[in-house]
Amino acid sequence: MDLIGEIKKRSVHVDEGIEDYLPVSRPIELYRAARYLPDAGGKRLRPAIVMITAEAVGSDPEKVIPAAVAVELVHNFTLVHDDIMDRDDIRRGMPAVHVKWGEAAAILAGDTLYSKAFEILTHAEGDPERILKCIDILSRTCRDICEGQWMDVEFEERMDVTEEEYLEMIEKKTGVLYAASCQIGAILGGASDDVADALYEFGRLIGIAFQIYDDVIDMITPEEVLGKVRGSDLMEGKKTLIAIHALNSGVKLDIFGKGNASNEEINNAVHELEESGSIAYARDLALSYIARSKELLDVVDDSESKDILRAIADYMIQRSY
Repeated sequence: MDLIGEIKKRSVHVDEGIEDYLPVSRPIELYRAARYLPDAGGKRLRPAIVMITAEAVGSDPEKVIPAAVAVELVHNFTLVHDDIMDRDDIRRGMPAVHVKWGEAAAILAGDTLYSKAFEILTHAEGDPERILKCIDILSRTCRDICEGQWMDVEFEERMDVTEEEYLEMIEKKTGVLYAASCQIGAILGGASDDVADALYEFGRLIGIAFQIYDDVIDMITPEEVLGKVRGSDLMEGKKTLIAIHALNSGVKLDIFGKGNASNEEINNAVHELEESGSIAYARDLALSYIARSKELLDVVDDSESKDILRAIADYMIQRSY
């Protein structure tokens, strides 16, 4: 299966939806700033999941395009604000919104994306009660994302972060938006509550696995493929699952929180993490989440869209960057 091709087929509709539902209007610079990241592209994985999940429960995916656009705008809103908080100057190979327009304007652009997402969601086709339920899901998802981001910032000042706390943080920062994408697509597609809830759990699990495997990729992928320095999470002192497992196992990580390190020091640290089993522990946990997620797809009939959802689950732990 050409998974990327399947996602691109849906992303064309998402691109058109962004054009239709988020036109550049007055004040023009505000909407140019708001459109900057959505127009830059990205994988469009989350909105594609909205459409594919609707297909999987037997609905016309084009009916949920407003919901898919809403999810994509929420994702981009988080990126705009994350870049401000993390002082990241580059996003998708371009200057970040706050670099191009300034911090105040970037905050307003992010807020615009956030508010427009809910406005656009009301344009989805379907029973008003189902649309209202989706608005509730997306609002709670945004709350969870903020809580997860707060936890992530808080963890920077702590050395006693537990595995349970880390998993809760990545569930909120990453897992819940994948979960909401699945559940919203299912609800607007006419699925029962039981089916929609099972698909929410599918999305939650693949989202958590996605983030765990991100930590693995940071350790095992060559710099020329990764696009950044290998082991950068360690050098920045991030409390990833790998770092937490290693520190709890008594592994001495000389480059942890150091800021910079030589290639030799990075290679030595990666070797220590391999020897301690910390990288394998994170990889195995991500694999277990994916295995559990695919079992949940039994709630929908066999179809091409179901196969695509299975392929998306596998993609979360098979990508190299």
